Amino acid sequence: MYKKEMAECALGRRKAPVVLKNGVVLNVFSGEWLNGDIALYGDTILGVGSYEGEEEWDLAGKFVVPGFIDAHLHLESTLLNPSQLICQALKHGTTTFIVDPHEAANVAGTDGIQYIIDDASGCAANVFVMMPSCVPAVSFEKNGAVMHAEQMEPMMKDPHILGLGEVMDVRSVLECEPEMMKKLELFRREGRVMDGHGGALSEKDGACYRLAGIRTDHECTTYEDAIREARNGIHILIREGTAARNLEAIVRGILNDRISTDMFSFCTDDKHIEDIAANGHISWNIRKAITLGMKPADAYRMATWNSARCYGLDRLGAVAPGYQADLVILDDVEKVQVSQVFHKGIPVTENGPASMTVPEKLLDTVHISWPGPEVFDMPISGEKQPVIHIISGEILTDFSFEEVPVHNGRFCPNEKYQKILVFERHHATGMVGKGILEGFSIHGGAIASTVGHDSHNLIVIGDDDASMEDALEELIRCRGGYTIVRKGQEPVTQPLEIMGLMTAQPHEEVSANLARMLLLARDMGVPEGIDPFITMSFLALPVIPRARITPGGVYLVEKSCFCKEEEYE
Repeated sequence: MYKKEMAECALGRRKAPVVLKNGVVLNVFSGEWLNGDIALYGDTILGVGSYEGEEEWDLAGKFVVPGFIDAHLHLESTLLNPSQLICQALKHGTTTFIVDPHEAANVAGTDGIQYIIDDASGCAANVFVMMPSCVPAVSFEKNGAVMHAEQMEPMMKDPHILGLGEVMDVRSVLECEPEMMKKLELFRREGRVMDGHGGALSEKDGACYRLAGIRTDHECTTYEDAIREARNGIHILIREGTAARNLEAIVRGILNDRISTDMFSFCTDDKHIEDIAANGHISWNIRKAITLGMKPADAYRMATWNSARCYGLDRLGAVAPGYQADLVILDDVEKVQVSQVFHKGIPVTENGPASMTVPEKLLDTVHISWPGPEVFDMPISGEKQPVIHIISGEILTDFSFEEVPVHNGRFCPNEKYQKILVFERHHATGMVGKGILEGFSIHGGAIASTVGHDSHNLIVIGDDDASMEDALEELIRCRGGYTIVRKGQEPVTQPLEIMGLMTAQPHEEVSANLARMLLLARDMGVPEGIDPFITMSFLALPVIPRARITPGGVYLVEKSCFCKEEEYE
């Protein structure tokens, strides 16, 4: 709120309440680094220049940039309850989080969304929520809830709700399916941002997608796809997470073609806590872009001002008069060494808020009906079988029909081919999808997870039926999580008791446990370049090419059908 006292401070007629002296400040409007003081009045920046303050902090020539913005993330995918993740990312300079609680909504509907909002509300950060658009991701999926426009509209009154989350059912947009049209119209009428999930749209499909009101896309994996969509006015969120790492390809293209960076921002999408602790959050995206040759000012603009403009966050993204005092103090610009973080003019401390009590119904979400060990038996008919192929460093898969090992008429896993099963876990329907996986390479046991985008059914991969059964039973026992079972040994488990997606355990314990589990997965054959848990979690998402596994079986994304050899050929 503008008032006379603020004006007098901005004009230098009286001392400002707080002044950060002697900084080198990034001006995101001009791209300049300017020497000056930053005058603050509560949560608001009064000006940058020469100021005196009632309270003064000497920055001694350190660099000052706006607080970083993660333009798209799923808090659930960090495995921690929201407040823990936010507090960890704050240390690395991220002060604004544009959250899509798509995972929580697919398990628990509006109850899951409300939990995300409530748990994050006490953090020293700006947390905005994009209303999940595709719950379930596609109509045939077996998830825990269904959300239509009618369920969304009442929640839009919550000030945390910013817009519509990633519209991954592209076909429903292009074909103007009635239910999707209702959602698009609801958010268009309210003037809200709508996120996309296209990735490799053709020029005409991209034009139609943007015409429908979709404003962003975080799924581009190549520069060619990114620039084609950007030319249609779609803002590209360059993703650098734990499994999906698209930054280098897109940034190299930007630099090679010397194009403007105005239509590009940074996001993490899905990033594990141990990765954040070791390498940073959005700070990692900035650092990597600079290492590739991008001008530091451009990299920081992509992490701040570009995202704020895209999402209509008028007070965020700049160190300038009238903007919220979210600041990152840096010891080194190119290495993105964070010295201090301010949120609303107050230094962020190490101690975050206490996590809220989790509603009991969100702790009881794993409900599986299965016939017993015989479910892991896989009879084989025909010379060739459908095989899903892992692509290292990507969440995309490949697909083919191949001859696989067979013994007594049944699929016999080896170090190349493993079994993958998906159990419906929300309503105890007994549905189980079965497939053959290549490239994951785990042998001598099994690995399992209740994190399986986006319906979050229970996935088991392995080459030993007894180990696969042990893994299944372990996740039922602990109400969800990750587990690895080496043949003949006890499971090694990370419980994710909140919706089968997150845990209230301290992040230090989670990080240490996941590090141990990663080493075990590597020892059991999972190759470098594949994060076993995140890669596994995306194998069930039937909107990302080329093939996925669901409780209904192997699904071919481009053909929008379940796998039959005659349909494929």
